[in-house]
Amino acid sequence: MKKTMFKTMMSTLASVTFVALTALLVPAQAQAQAQDNGPVFELRTYTATPGNLDKLLTRFRDHTMALFEKHGMTNVGYWVPTDPEAAQNTLIYLLRHDSRAAANASWSAFGSDPAWAVVNEESNRDGAILQGVERRYLTATDFSQMK
Repeated sequence: MKKTMFKTMMSTLASVTFVALTALLVPAQAQAQAQDNGPVFELRTYTATPGNLDKLLTRFRDHTMALFEKHGMTNVGYWVPTDPEAAQNTLIYLLRHDSRAAANASWSAFGSDPAWAVVNEESNRDGAILQGVERRYLTATDFSQMK
């Protein structure tokens, strides 16, 4: 009787463990699939070197946005913070990609585009205009207005 009870308990424990692990893994799998199969957004924050935000904004306005579109990236929006300190050196923008793989392919093509090399060289002729870059990939929630 003790052996039967022990086997039943072990079987139940194994079933509960399987259900619990499945519940934990499914959201991670769904998120990974969303990144591979659905649109992803890329939030980027650029910090300009002192006194060069205008040059950075001009580069985006006159060249970079068109190059992004050429390489399959969708320009969603561009912002400068309202905080007085950050407003002097920060550009924040959002791109849309068909998938994370598409984002990687687009950035690779953009980086090797000879037109970008010319723009980058010209904009940095008097010294680097970009101090730092932060990027984060995002997927839209099911209730998001933007998908």
